Amino acid sequence: MTGTVVIAFPRSSKYAQKIADHLKATYYPYDPEIFSRVFASADRIIALMATGIVVRSIAPLVRDKWVDPAIVVVSPDLSYAIPLIGGHHGANDLARELVPLGIRPVITTATEALGKEAVEAIAVKEQCEVLNRESTRHVNSAILETDVPVHPINGPAVVIAGPGVSVLTRKGKYVVGIGCRKGVRSGEVMSAIGQALATLGIAHDDVFVYATTVKKLHERGLADAINSLSSGLIFLDDDTVNAQSAPSSSKAGKIGLAGVAEPCAIAISKKKELVMRKTVYGKVTLAIAR
Repeated sequence: MTGTVVIAFPRSSKYAQKIADHLKATYYPYDPEIFSRVFASADRIIALMATGIVVRSIAPLVRDKWVDPAIVVVSPDLSYAIPLIGGHHGANDLARELVPLGIRPVITTATEALGKEAVEAIAVKEQCEVLNRESTRHVNSAILETDVPVHPINGPAVVIAGPGVSVLTRKGKYVVGIGCRKGVRSGEVMSAIGQALATLGIAHDDVFVYATTVKKLHERGLADAINSLSSGLIFLDDDTVNAQSAPSSSKAGKIGLAGVAEPCAIAISKKKELVMRKTVYGKVTLAIAR
């Protein structure tokens, strides 16, 4: 199950169905386990009930704003819609979708409340993904205080960004981590990528970024291959690479790293799940995460 879910007590079923019809959502009568059943699979949840009930129900379920569903609480009289979690991740927009029903959105995220756009909102508008998610805390805080510039960069290019810079890249589901031997040719890299994606049935457009260690910054063949795919190549610093838990042993310890392909893929991925452990294709080693 994916999409939008409306949860309400049976006594509110008439109002709940009205909301569900408006949003093309599915209505579920409330029971003590309903949030547990839908939390992991729904994209958006509207709870037509008291806020306290929802808070107590979802408290053990909440993990990460980037993967949790957007949740909006609607007052039982259909007066107000309150984004409870995931304001920047769909809940604010969901609350606004209820305006035609006469329901007033109560937006509490600081940037929107002050009439400014958060990084996540800019990403949606530009049809991009936030690559370095931790940065949004710094940047959104800065947006509250001043005008933060947005710098569009058309490749080929190399971007070195600190923790206070949010990097937006094209949308996609997968990250390909790349390790390679010195002097690798672009054709070898492209061939390896083609084989790996074909094996898993992944389209090139489903890869939103490629990642490697900053120690490969001067590998021209690697950079040329990714440029030819019209994609982005991210160079990760040693601390970022070594902070990841890679399941496979690696000879990268000789250069001070716990690994290359696997930790690089995991570091940038959304769900931190490897769908292909490191695989060697001649001079190129690849791992894929989502």
